[in-house]
Amino acid sequence: MLETLKLKKGKGNRVFNGHLWIYRSELEGAHPAIKPTTVIVENHNGRFLGIGDYSPSSQIAVRLLTRKKEVIGRKFFRERIKTALELRKKLFPGEDSYRLIHSEGDLLPGLIVDKYGDYLSVQILTGAMEARKELIFDVLEEILKPEGIVEKNDVATRKLEGLEQFVRVARGRVPESITISENDLRFEVDLLKGEKSGFYFDQKLNRIAISRYSDGCRVLDVFCYSGAFALNALKYNASYAVGIDSSEKAIELAKKNSELNSFANRCEFIKANAFNYLRSISRKQQKFDLIILDPPPFAKSRNVLNRALRGYREINLQALKALNPGGVLVTCSCSHHVSPQIFLKTIMEASKDAGKRMVLLERRGQSPDHPVLLGVPETEYLKCFILKCF
Repeated sequence: MLETLKLKKGKGNRVFNGHLWIYRSELEGAHPAIKPTTVIVENHNGRFLGIGDYSPSSQIAVRLLTRKKEVIGRKFFRERIKTALELRKKLFPGEDSYRLIHSEGDLLPGLIVDKYGDYLSVQILTGAMEARKELIFDVLEEILKPEGIVEKNDVATRKLEGLEQFVRVARGRVPESITISENDLRFEVDLLKGEKSGFYFDQKLNRIAISRYSDGCRVLDVFCYSGAFALNALKYNASYAVGIDSSEKAIELAKKNSELNSFANRCEFIKANAFNYLRSISRKQQKFDLIILDPPPFAKSRNVLNRALRGYREINLQALKALNPGGVLVTCSCSHHVSPQIFLKTIMEASKDAGKRMVLLERRGQSPDHPVLLGVPETEYLKCFILKCF
């Protein structure tokens, strides 16, 4: 029988409006220090609100899985995973690499699954999901029949759940590297040692969007990782591309990908600090026609928001100084705590400092295999603005 937790009076509005999270401070009474498990949630009057995963360690005490009275077992997860898979098949017909499960966005909070052809990379973020992971693996094998499954559990958020960080092959076999296809380009992916799960699927459609702005351009891809933006620009007839990343592994990977796609003679990848590199080319008056900024999250918590905004302002300022008149800036933020409005205001401030007039051409976000659940603003995190300089 499931434990029942109650919300304090007046604390149910967010849940009624669609959010899946219940904070520890919103729970009534002295809730027991039970281990991670599935619980029933009611409001203060005893009205059923849903069934969710309880965490004894995190400030997010409960993540709702369902608002129905149903059993959370094999059938439940089979239906949710099949629903997610059918959506991806409609979004990307004929493709085999994408984000399959996007946690709250697919109504499976605490679970992320990326599909790389015949291989799966799984990230488990909560104690309750950790406790049932073998069931999850069984269902994934039943539906998808992968050659191998990687547990990519090296994210810092697991510490908040009292979980250890590790990476391992959970099922089957996984080679040192695999090759995937995106937009008729080939990319090498390291499922065990690569950043994130190995590839950034959330920028998929934004990489395609630069086709309109790449023809004949000299391109700078800052925080390039595997070189995906730069190589897409070259596919769309950019004259030359330069990629910058502070990671030696990333630079080596980008070089391999340029060779895989026969672009090695039209690009170069340089290990450098992005801020320092942009300042140096500004001093040297080196200019580009298309600049892409895709940095890691500068604001991982609200406490560092002001410092993060200074970073975004500086990186955009230096990029604008290196942009030719009439050039295009593609600038991104994957920090949830930086809202689209705040990010755009920061870009405006940078353009004023650079003495540039900018026109906003496109306001974009994450690829639809990273669905945004209405009522859960945390699921909408990626901002991608495309602007033209005058």
